[in-house]
Amino acid sequence: STSTFVAPKRPGIWNLALKIGNAIKPLADFSVITLRPATEKKAGRLGLYYIGNWPAARKGRPGVSYDPPNGFIEVTTQNQNTQLSEHFKIRDFLPHDQQNVWPKYVVIDIKMIDKDELVLEDLKEHGINPNGVRVLSGFRTPQYNVGGGDPRGRAALSRHMYGDANDIFIDNDGDGQMDDLNHDGRVNIADAKVIQDAVNRVERAHPSLIGGCGIYSGTSAHGPFTHIDTRGYPARWIGTGDS
Repeated sequence: STSTFVAPKRPGIWNLALKIGNAIKPLADFSVITLRPATEKKAGRLGLYYIGNWPAARKGRPGVSYDPPNGFIEVTTQNQNTQLSEHFKIRDFLPHDQQNVWPKYVVIDIKMIDKDELVLEDLKEHGINPNGVRVLSGFRTPQYNVGGGDPRGRAALSRHMYGDANDIFIDNDGDGQMDDLNHDGRVNIADAKVIQDAVNRVERAHPSLIGGCGIYSGTSAHGPFTHIDTRGYPARWIGTGDS
């Protein structure tokens, strides 16, 4: 069509349909997300949902942004199961606080989702079933990054606050912990490194997705996991606590 598509002004997640003559054909597996502008945030809140405030914008490495987000995905009980990709839904990236407050607001960089899916595809090619992928931590509001959960090891400018980072593990047996990915009879940080190895291969094949990847050992609260982000420059580390 030569017509210009104009997204709705109201924030939401919209299904699309194609009109051909008198017939209307829904477009499956494709949605348009319109954001709630960040300018509507008052005293660190959007409605009842407390977000907090981002650190002042600063200059980082070329191509790396520390600008506060200009808008947020409005997540409701009705749309939280919207599929972002084959393995991920919006709800996977919600912060773990304010459980009973709706709507919630998140920032999700689709570039990160692309990288995640390529990592899972690589794992599958190396004999690991990726369908049990779980997101331990996705988007973090500034207030949650400071004090929510286990804040040990979190950076003040964590990429989680900018929507382009997540911590994942593979749990195909459903026990809530990382699986024994390297088949050595133990579940530890070495299994997180199996995912990091996949990240390294993906970044070599897709330089535009270069970013950080940290491996973390288990704690009393959770098992091992792997941090993945698309910050724009390579970074590798071994950590404890949360990324």
